[in-house]
Amino acid sequence: MFTQRLSPTPRGARLARHLALNQLHAWGVPYGSDPSDAVAVIVAELAANAVTHGRVPGRDFELRLTLVTGSVRVEVTDTRTEPPRPPVAGDLRTPRPLDEAGRGLLLVDALADRWEVADREPPPGKTVRAEVDLPGWLSLAKGTAQGGEGYQRPGSGAPEVLVRPESGGRWTGVREHGSAMGS
Repeated sequence: MFTQRLSPTPRGARLARHLALNQLHAWGVPYGSDPSDAVAVIVAELAANAVTHGRVPGRDFELRLTLVTGSVRVEVTDTRTEPPRPPVAGDLRTPRPLDEAGRGLLLVDALADRWEVADREPPPGKTVRAEVDLPGWLSLAKGTAQGGEGYQRPGSGAPEVLVRPESGGRWTGVREHGSAMGS
């Protein structure tokens, strides 16, 4: 689990996105992969909403990332309790073409496999939680348990494979020709 409190400023929202991408990479979800890109947009939107609509003077917002079976869970918590609360999944209003706001949660709804708004524990405030599925998660776990070499990202056409070092440790990405990714 990764948890970080951030200042409710545009800089804090940007930092939340960068920290999320770095944590996903540390967990073996490569930069530029579909799940990584989806989580980046979701964190950016939820953090921007926490800064814009959930800001309470003197209170930070919190970013939490968790690897759960088959997915990455993103939680952004703020301490504002006054209405309006974010709408629940399925009750989103499509903004009119000239509206200047109202598209952030539509992006979350489109990119997340599941999302919800919950009361903050402990009160006061709320948490917006979203999950992004990691395709092939079971294959990844099964391949490791059976001594497999790694995991090919679905739909990737075979150039990218996640490989676990023989000595254990975290998953690393390598290209088909053997050079390290991200270097």
